[in-house]
Amino acid sequence: MKSAVETLNPTRVRLTVEVPFEELKDSLDAAYKKINQQVTVKGFRKGKIPARVIDQRFGRGAVLEEAVNDALPKFYTEAVNEGELNVLGQPEVDITELKDGELLAFTAEVDIRPVLEIPDYSGIEVEVDAVTVSDEDIDKSVEQLRERFASTSPVERAAQDGDVLTLDLEAKVDGEVLPDGVAQGVSYTIGSGELLDGIDEAVKGLEAGGSATFTSELKGGSAQGKEAEVKVDVTAVAARELPALDDDFAQLASEFDTLDELKADSAKRLEQMKKYDQATQAQEKVLDELLKLVEVPLPEKLLADEIQTRKHNLEHHQLGQMGLDLAKYLEIQGKSEEEFDAETKEQAEKGIKTQFILDELVNKEKLNVSQEELTEHLMRRAQSSGMSPDQFAQAVVEGGQVPMLVGEVARGKALAVVVEAATVKDSNGELIELDDEEEAEEAAESVVAAAEGTDEAKAEEKTGA
Repeated sequence: MKSAVETLNPTRVRLTVEVPFEELKDSLDAAYKKINQQVTVKGFRKGKIPARVIDQRFGRGAVLEEAVNDALPKFYTEAVNEGELNVLGQPEVDITELKDGELLAFTAEVDIRPVLEIPDYSGIEVEVDAVTVSDEDIDKSVEQLRERFASTSPVERAAQDGDVLTLDLEAKVDGEVLPDGVAQGVSYTIGSGELLDGIDEAVKGLEAGGSATFTSELKGGSAQGKEAEVKVDVTAVAARELPALDDDFAQLASEFDTLDELKADSAKRLEQMKKYDQATQAQEKVLDELLKLVEVPLPEKLLADEIQTRKHNLEHHQLGQMGLDLAKYLEIQGKSEEEFDAETKEQAEKGIKTQFILDELVNKEKLNVSQEELTEHLMRRAQSSGMSPDQFAQAVVEGGQVPMLVGEVARGKALAVVVEAATVKDSNGELIELDDEEEAEEAAESVVAAAEGTDEAKAEEKTGA
């Protein structure tokens, strides 16, 4: 076999391949064997029909076609390896010559990863938010914990903000009660925003036994998006009572004996969270600066496929789970379809560039992924997908997606290396050192996944979940 590579542009090549006919012998034998199993000729046992009879009865052309279809992937792969090409996607193959007994010639056009030059990135400088935990932050955290331990008790008065009501609801559209428009015994906290727009104004001031009617756009169900007339009956009003902020509350809500100890622990946890957020912010900003340093040509088909994948994931996974379609989503976001398309294209370009550059860095820095690192990453991905680690691991293996996970970890490590070499200062001018290597790599993996669009929906699609 002879092959040659012609560069069409920085991301696409044309392979020209010539195969002497004797190298097709194995594929020809396989073709005759396959046809033998598929046809019946009187006077011959199934599978024992001589090649000359097959040629006479079914035509040599059918055999050649079967043989070429069998041989092409093998010779294409050999040509790719011979040319040391890093191909992307499927090739466009054109058979240019097929002479029985002499020669098979074909061309294959395919996208390739562009060759990238990674410049010195140690000069990258970024600024991130300073980590500060205020008394207000601590009070808010403790108050949220206090809310979780609130109790309710029935009251005989008009409903007001914060009360927990028991409601019966009936929704009509065009004067007809919807089949799924009736609900009874619904628990609702005034001000929570968990039900329909306008319900707070309707029920405030009502006592148990009171009712009101209001108009609201339905957020789900058979008449989603339509204006409905909603009748609400208040069957019970209960006041929420928060526990006193004292040492007894600390003992009830935590392992601490005093309120001061609980607040100190809240301050420590908030600082850890803000440090992680700071690390994530550093990774995001460093990645943006790195992308500016490297010129990355993009394969057109790969970009088009990535744009389509992102749109599909948004419409059929994220929006589908929220009961929205794309038109409604754009209305809520206040975006036109043109703005959405431009934004999606920009995100897709960033995702592909991120992958290309960080993969190049993985090779340049000779980064490896240990079994322990892969397992930890798998555990995090399983948690975000809502699957157990065993279920997620099985889906990944069955879907052949282990290399995908390895790549995600490796690219996270590559970004962490760049961040380590960069200068990161906070808004107070203080130099920031991301001391926790494991936490830094975890934050980097998260940033890379966001840039590449490896969200939960995409993960589910890839693993067949």
